[in-house]
Amino acid sequence: MHIRRLLLPLVMLPFLAAAAAAPAPRMSIASLAQLPVVERVPYDTDADANADLAVAFARARKSGKRVMIDFGGNWCGDCVVLANLVLLPEMKRFMAAHFEFVKVDVGRFDKNTQILDRFGIVDHLKKEGVPAVVVAEPDGTFVNRNNIAALEDASHMTPQAIADWLAQWAK
Repeated sequence: MHIRRLLLPLVMLPFLAAAAAAPAPRMSIASLAQLPVVERVPYDTDADANADLAVAFARARKSGKRVMIDFGGNWCGDCVVLANLVLLPEMKRFMAAHFEFVKVDVGRFDKNTQILDRFGIVDHLKKEGVPAVVVAEPDGTFVNRNNIAALEDASHMTPQAIADWLAQWAK
């Protein structure tokens, strides 16, 4: 009886966490074959990623939203899929409502390594690949440390599965 009382809160944690997340938008497309490719080169190779990230965190501190950082490269098909999926109207609205969203070009794992170091994910990216999605609180606290590579196979996921994964990190 006492053990059950102690274990019940632990058993309920996944459900409570899921209840705290915002519901994912219902996707207008059922398969990625229907995904319009708006950006073939979604990562700005000339961007100042440090400045972009600083702006995103400053906005997050004002808005209370989390920061979502999409690390990827223009050579990566899964990265291009993810970048184009978040441009769909329903995803664009959802992302704007819940996140300060930043794309960071990692080149061939040789660019913006100082940002990868900041989150301690350089080695992880070299092993797991991209896209890698980092979610952080406005104060910089890394929220999804053990789950950054879930979308590395985005081109083989359904649009709804990607939306559901992104939504779990929304407040």
